[in-house]
Amino acid sequence: MVSSEENGSSLVLNYPRSPDFTEHLQLHLGQVSLRSWLNSSGGWVSRWTFPSDCKSGAFFCGRFGACRSDGKCDCVDGFEPSNPSEWQLGYFVSGCSRSLPLSCETNNGQTLHDDSFVLLDNLQGLPYSSQNHSARSEQDCREACVSLCYCVAYAYNSGCKLWYHSLYNVSFGTRPPYSKVYVRLGSQLRVRKGLQTIGIVSMVIGLVATTCVMLALWRYRRGLLTCRKFQAEGPLAVYPYAEVKRATRNFSDKLGEGGFGCVFRGAMPGSALVAVKRLKGLGHVDKQFRAEVRTLGVIQHTNLVRLLGFCVKGRTRLLVYEYMANGSLDSHLFSEGSCLLTWDLRYQIALGIAKGLAYLHEGCEDCVIHCDIKPENILLDAEFCAKIADFGMAKLLGREFNSALTTIRGTMGYLAPEWISGQRITRKADVYSFGIVLVEIISGRRSTVRLESGSHRYFPVHAAAQLHEGNVACSTAGWEGTPTSRSSMWLAGLPAGASRTWRATGHRWARLFACWKVFSILKSHRFRLPS
Repeated sequence: MVSSEENGSSLVLNYPRSPDFTEHLQLHLGQVSLRSWLNSSGGWVSRWTFPSDCKSGAFFCGRFGACRSDGKCDCVDGFEPSNPSEWQLGYFVSGCSRSLPLSCETNNGQTLHDDSFVLLDNLQGLPYSSQNHSARSEQDCREACVSLCYCVAYAYNSGCKLWYHSLYNVSFGTRPPYSKVYVRLGSQLRVRKGLQTIGIVSMVIGLVATTCVMLALWRYRRGLLTCRKFQAEGPLAVYPYAEVKRATRNFSDKLGEGGFGCVFRGAMPGSALVAVKRLKGLGHVDKQFRAEVRTLGVIQHTNLVRLLGFCVKGRTRLLVYEYMANGSLDSHLFSEGSCLLTWDLRYQIALGIAKGLAYLHEGCEDCVIHCDIKPENILLDAEFCAKIADFGMAKLLGREFNSALTTIRGTMGYLAPEWISGQRITRKADVYSFGIVLVEIISGRRSTVRLESGSHRYFPVHAAAQLHEGNVACSTAGWEGTPTSRSSMWLAGLPAGASRTWRATGHRWARLFACWKVFSILKSHRFRLPS
């Protein structure tokens, strides 16, 4: 049976001796193909095709079909195979059809300007059967195509070319020069492509966001791992840097600043207020941080500021301490407008400092020499309990005290004479500094006073001279409940003695304070004390 179709014809061959075997020979647009029908498979099977690929003959890919560099056919963007089953058999002459109609095709031939164009910019030559059109610019060429419902594509290089009804022989090139053709699409397809673009953009944004989250988690876990390296150095909490930064409101509430760093107030989630010290000084930060972690991590005493935790981020070192509500001792002794401390409070503060020093010198596994005992490093909690702070200058020595500190450390006015003379530094250097602080606690005055002449007067020496002359009133601040000012100033002068031989240890000072308290109580009840 022979049948004729537009642009071709076909021949169906039936074999009487093989009723189950049928062959179909088709000639279409210069392409010949032979297919066989198999009842066993229930479909056509391609036997041979000539030409064998789109590179060997024209019209191989049909209308709106494009020849790829590998010799296979594909549909132009916005089109799909007219006969998918034939395309699966490798027979592409049926070509491609629009996925969506043009706007003029759905409006009774009325031309609308809602159609869009897709650019094919890597073509080898131009498609078959173009029509020249007079146009001054590419925009005029485009408008000319849009105004004609049967115009399916345009190109503008040296002139305007239009294609009507169909596109044939669209071939993608493998090397320049390339040609550009704009293929007309339906208006609704542009919306669909827009939605696809939005979907792709959303997917990319989601992928980028996921990557950022994963990177943040990785950096967060890396920060934790960095902190965990120090976890074995003491029973301390390890805080992520982001949490400390959030707790301190980006380090905005500054409490004070010392020689080794700034201190900020913060509030950890679910806990009380804390004080965060950010160490500074690139040359000493790491060494200082490790020393404080190893030392303070195992030190737990009522009269020592407790280290709660720490964190490391790059070169940043953060120490998290318990918060002291009443600040430092100097703000209560020397600041104008601060309330005067009663004798009982001053006694408790002095006793607390003595107990704290006793623990540092004798209660720890290794003797800890603070090296910078002064009112600024004595903090007071809500109950005015004294706690020694800032071990930034601490030096660990063995109990044999054979090692010596060779570099002067501390604050002028509180330094023991052996710092200047070059003698070996022992725990009694802290005892000397404690004596100076004790004089300031009793007198309410700075140990070093600047005179109007510009010179300085060392108050402990001046007070000792006044006491020797019997002038007690000028040596005390006049605070409430003064017990025997002469004996108290004499007691304060003992640890500040120039000779280390006369300086008692912190443990003995704690016992001496207890005895002195008993004598003060007896004195207040009019018991006569021995002269």
